[in-house]
Amino acid sequence: MPEQANRLSSKHLLGIKDLNTKDIELILETADTFKDVINRPIKKVPSLRDITIANIFFENSTRTKLSFELAQKRLSADVINFAASSSSVSKGETLIDTVNNILSMKVDMVVMRHPYAGAGVFLSKHINAQIVNAGDGAHEHPTQALLDAFSIREKYGDVAGKKVVIVGDILHSRVALSNILCLQKLGAEVKVCGPTTLIPKYIHTLGVKVEHDLRKALNWCDVANMLRIQLERQDIKYFPSLREYSMMYGLNKQILDSLDKEITIMHPGPINRGVEITSDVADSKQSIILDQVENGVAVRMAVLYLLASQKQ
Repeated sequence: MPEQANRLSSKHLLGIKDLNTKDIELILETADTFKDVINRPIKKVPSLRDITIANIFFENSTRTKLSFELAQKRLSADVINFAASSSSVSKGETLIDTVNNILSMKVDMVVMRHPYAGAGVFLSKHINAQIVNAGDGAHEHPTQALLDAFSIREKYGDVAGKKVVIVGDILHSRVALSNILCLQKLGAEVKVCGPTTLIPKYIHTLGVKVEHDLRKALNWCDVANMLRIQLERQDIKYFPSLREYSMMYGLNKQILDSLDKEITIMHPGPINRGVEITSDVADSKQSIILDQVENGVAVRMAVLYLLASQKQ
């Protein structure tokens, strides 16, 4: 079990914007210890033996849900899984009633994904349990940003001073916003790249530069985080076709090999192979996509452990 010299400054993990640099560094250092744990023959520790955690997902998820569940089980927590599509929510029950019914079963912590931005913040003001935001609409996805930062730190030794470009659908991406906030707090330089229609108008207020030429962006960066097009969140057409998007902003091996230097490729998943990234790039030695998945379990173990220890 990690030595705990410090505690998080926040009772919940609602977004990266609520964490300070010290919090982020504490999570990453704690995740180092848990990464060692999950690579041992016996991958379980009793750290959360007396904690019950409810995973409440109002939106579909594969990787994040599995990653949280595995992290919880590695920490010996009791786990309840709740899918909104097969619950009383479909009959009109409110979010607070739904969660309060679950909490009445003596649940200590809620991991929630919700289609509306701010759902976790709203809930944290109305219920007496710790909330971990597993993605709220197109707003934030804090644990994804933390595992991405952890993966960059693992690859380069440090995040400070690194140049990271986030490519794709920035407008609808919760991963983009959380990554920008997290990377900047750790001292990285961040650019975004994509068509004008998929870059939010407020982006300059975050201290982020915009590059519309993919090749220029890739030649500038150390790390390229390739995002998928969030078609499920788009109510109008933001570009003519996926084929045209792929021709302008898709990364293939030919482009990767033609760059002035070797860069690292990341992707939060799910990958739309042949759209934002080709298979030969996703599976290349420059890709750390599978490392991100592995690191996700260690980082989520760290978050859950640190939050649970606030109660002690």
